[in-house]
Amino acid sequence: MKKLWMTAVACLALLAAGDADACTGLLVGKKASTDGSVMISYAADSHTLYGELYRWPAAVWPEGAMLEITEWDTGKPLGKIKQARETYSVVGNMNEYQVAITESTFGGRPELVDTTGIMDYGSLIYVALQRSKSAREAIKVMTDLVAEYGYYSGGESFSIADKNEAWIMEMVGKGPGRKGAVWVAIRIPDDCISAHANQSRIQQIPFDDKENCMYSPDVVELAREKGYFKGEDKDFSFQAAYCPYNFGALRGCEARVWSFFRKYDKTMDRYTDFIKGDVTKEPMPLYIKPDRKLSVRDVQAAMRDHFEGTDLDMTKDAGAGPYKVPYRWRPMDFEVDGQKYLNERAIATQQTGFVIVPQMRSWLPDAVGGVLWFGVDDADMAVFTPIYCSTTAAPECYRVGNGDMMTFSWTSAFWIHNWVANMAYHKYSFMIQDIRKVQTELEDHYETVIPAIDKAASEMYAQNPDEAKKFLTWFSTTTADDATARWKKLGEYLIVKYIDGNVKKEANGRFLDNGYGLSAMPDFPGYDEAYYRSIVESAGERLRSN
Repeated sequence: MKKLWMTAVACLALLAAGDADACTGLLVGKKASTDGSVMISYAADSHTLYGELYRWPAAVWPEGAMLEITEWDTGKPLGKIKQARETYSVVGNMNEYQVAITESTFGGRPELVDTTGIMDYGSLIYVALQRSKSAREAIKVMTDLVAEYGYYSGGESFSIADKNEAWIMEMVGKGPGRKGAVWVAIRIPDDCISAHANQSRIQQIPFDDKENCMYSPDVVELAREKGYFKGEDKDFSFQAAYCPYNFGALRGCEARVWSFFRKYDKTMDRYTDFIKGDVTKEPMPLYIKPDRKLSVRDVQAAMRDHFEGTDLDMTKDAGAGPYKVPYRWRPMDFEVDGQKYLNERAIATQQTGFVIVPQMRSWLPDAVGGVLWFGVDDADMAVFTPIYCSTTAAPECYRVGNGDMMTFSWTSAFWIHNWVANMAYHKYSFMIQDIRKVQTELEDHYETVIPAIDKAASEMYAQNPDEAKKFLTWFSTTTADDATARWKKLGEYLIVKYIDGNVKKEANGRFLDNGYGLSAMPDFPGYDEAYYRSIVESAGERLRSN
């Protein structure tokens, strides 16, 4: 998510400006997953987005009803559109028919933004979810909406998936006074994985493959008219025309895709020079065939990535501090002695509103098959709790209105997770070990119990669909609320254990006392040798003790 007006070099602006929002999306085809499910993911990264679970009930609307559109990022009213006669139930970014949609913004060319349009990218997502029973239908709904009402946002990549297939659609406006957008949608092969991260990724368009490719009829024509492209249609690249690469686009955007791909393709290191900023190198493919199949836990783990095991590992330079923190506060760019520098931008980042892994399973009834794995705040320290797509109520901990970015709430998962994460940022190498134990404990439990829930709900659904939905709503809401309560206990434990930079002694899950009811003397871990050396280099003469 984002919404900033772009500069000509969109991704560099998104990264270097430091105040722009940016997101990451991963896609997994059904033959590339361990169980045959289709999966996508989304980190809704924004410095102002509050992590909550949106909910729209199914409805039948009167003739002539209108729907007010407000910009997702700002709440600004943009206009009204005709309401559909019937709309479907939606929870978060998935609807009752196992259709899921996510996004990342690439901005593109600023002269193509049309501020008179009504449909912003966020509204396209949530309106399409209320009106679509398949990914292909969602693509038609979204493109028809911008054609009729105009497109308000900048360049956007959308992941659009259902229980059978996953698509990437890229869209950019036509400029002031020209309603609509140019766009292309490519189906990801079932045995492949893909990703996008704030940079247009679709290169050549297979115009003749109508089954696996859709596009606006003027997608090449507009590029020629604007002078972005000269040549034959077969050589046309959507990315090159509408969002050309630059250093920031590669280092801060494509590098995230590369970090995901290289986990499942040992040859991806051949793109190292490319993702480090060499725009002359061959670009990465839109999708790859992984060397092994991915589980939902694999996708969740990928959303926690900080370039570990690569040259870009964020825990390996001085910016990580003495506690190996894989985060860098904004702005991302800085200057020393006239030289400009840029911090890495990983998939996992601190300014995340919510993070999801929608999982769609064709062999189960839709009400049971769709699971929105939902977490809030930084993906690295989030807990992915299972929310079934037929859920008819949001958990209290994720409820809209339970706190906001300016109002703390002790019953809000977003605030509880931020409280824990912001403690951990200051002593990461220590606290992440305690956090991982609880995170793994909870997510292991969900992995164990979900098959039994699926079985019970499927049997119930065959007899009484409404009772099955009530059961799944109960499970989804109580599971999320229980996880938030457990995370609050974790926070209480962390602040006691690590108060004032010390580490309390423990045994058998209890803090030790001194034999007289008072706390045992804590450990004083200090810093690592590298950090002590940096202190000596900057103040050794003053601090020398002999």
